Amino acid sequence: MRTKNPYLLSWLKTATDIEVAATGTSRAYLRLIAYGHKTASAEIAARTELATRGAVTRKALRPEDWSRIWPELSAA
Repeated sequence: MRTKNPYLLSWLKTATDIEVAATGTSRAYLRLIAYGHKTASAEIAARTELATRGAVTRKALRPEDWSRIWPELSAA
């Protein structure tokens, strides 16, 4: 099932090319993730959380398995 990520979509509307580059992928690929066509890799998810200053979290980008990838976030 495709699930849109409204936080990523919103951020993409105002993100500069430099901010997008900080995610480690392209604006087009981030749109595919935002519209639910692709799943962010663990690296892209972590870099996106940093690039967006927490507006888009790793948990939101990988809702099915974030707790296995980053178990330390379960306590937070």
